Amino acid sequence: MSSFTVRVADWQIDNPAVRSIRETVFIQEQNVPVELEWDQFDENCLHLLALDVTNRPIGTARLLQDGHIGRMAVLKEWRGCGVGAALLKHLLSEAKTRGLAIAIVNAQTYAVNFYMRFGFQSEGNEFLDAGIPHVRMLLQLGEQAD
Repeated sequence: MSSFTVRVADWQIDNPAVRSIRETVFIQEQNVPVELEWDQFDENCLHLLALDVTNRPIGTARLLQDGHIGRMAVLKEWRGCGVGAALLKHLLSEAKTRGLAIAIVNAQTYAVNFYMRFGFQSEGNEFLDAGIPHVRMLLQLGEQAD
């Protein structure tokens, strides 16, 4: 695969790109209902956008003001190429810069090992979100692995 870049997205300008990725991954692939995908938090989150060398959007993620990381989505053909790791590293750096003490993710259970590589620890029992099994994971910032 070609290289890619990750940058902070502007919700007003990059909204179509972010929406396209999330609709492909969550709504089409994972059958998340449209009404559960979009929420009131999007306008006030820090969004990231991963782009291939032709500036085509290939991944996205967001950070809420309280340290919740979510809506991590990478297009299928780019999975396993480091895009998710790059997005997560960037979000963790942004969280630390903003003075957050903890990062929280409600991880789909298949992705738990991915988050554990960055130092996240599971907390609590598995639960369903949009019909998909998840587990809450926490990371004390300053402790993540590189």
